[in-house]
Amino acid sequence: MKTKHITLGVAAILLATSFTFTSCRKKETTKAQEPDTDQTAAKDNNLSESINNDIVAMGSQAAETQTLSTFKTINGSVGNTDVLSLAPSATVTVVGKLITVDFGTGIIGADGRTRSGKLMYDYSASPTGSDRYRKPGFTMSISTNSYVVDGNQVNIITKTVKNISPLSIATETAYSGTNLTWSITANVSIIKANSGGTVSWTCNRTKELTNCSDPLCYKGQFNAIDWTKAKIKINGSATGTSKDGEGFSATATNLLRDHTCSGTTGRRHFVSGQLAFTPSSKPTRTIDYGNGACDDLATLTVNGNTYNITLP
Repeated sequence: MKTKHITLGVAAILLATSFTFTSCRKKETTKAQEPDTDQTAAKDNNLSESINNDIVAMGSQAAETQTLSTFKTINGSVGNTDVLSLAPSATVTVVGKLITVDFGTGIIGADGRTRSGKLMYDYSASPTGSDRYRKPGFTMSISTNSYVVDGNQVNIITKTVKNISPLSIATETAYSGTNLTWSITANVSIIKANSGGTVSWTCNRTKELTNCSDPLCYKGQFNAIDWTKAKIKINGSATGTSKDGEGFSATATNLLRDHTCSGTTGRRHFVSGQLAFTPSSKPTRTIDYGNGACDDLATLTVNGNTYNITLP
């Protein structure tokens, strides 16, 4: 049984804030089996994935243009094809190699989320000549100051993004056959809204710009990436502890977020790939995001039971 996708975006990598079950198929067994529908840890992982993917997405443009012009000119219009229009009126300050994005006391973005506080992007550890996100060796650490998303307080303990693309592409003026790749490591704590408990989350992921061959997206090392045309693939692992104290792990395999997909929610879901999510005391549940279609559908498989789900 198959449908299609989720967000990330990732990351997008959402296991679903509120899955909508539309149908199910059970394997025949010799003994009736009670469906495993617990989603507490999955929702907490989803929250972490969503928040962290958006932080990286904003940082990717901040480190390319140092202005966040896309964020500031879209004005948060719902349905705009630019998934990065998350901070339409945020104040962006650049001092040396430190970029601060200040959301003040609250800004509603195109994705409908309200953000307040500050995000800081520090790329002072980047080697000389690698001062842009697209440059091999570029290294950026991310921190927070009273950063809150929809009432959830996000505390970054450590978060680092590094461009691990081969040095051979450093002087290319057009795509030469190698996609840009970044490593992402993070250790984050989220205090949930309305005294909902604390979630801890760590990750070790890779991010790949899969359509570097598209000159509308990637224009070589001397021009900024156009993220509105980007197709981004995520791989790697994450671990954490839910608000109830349950440990979990999540493995992303070829999760693809297509920023060219249009929509009416202001959010971009994963359109293909799989996420295997395993609570410490329960079987693995696997989300399949589909075959690349731009929709908000996916399938969730638990204990041999497969459900169609609608992504938040």
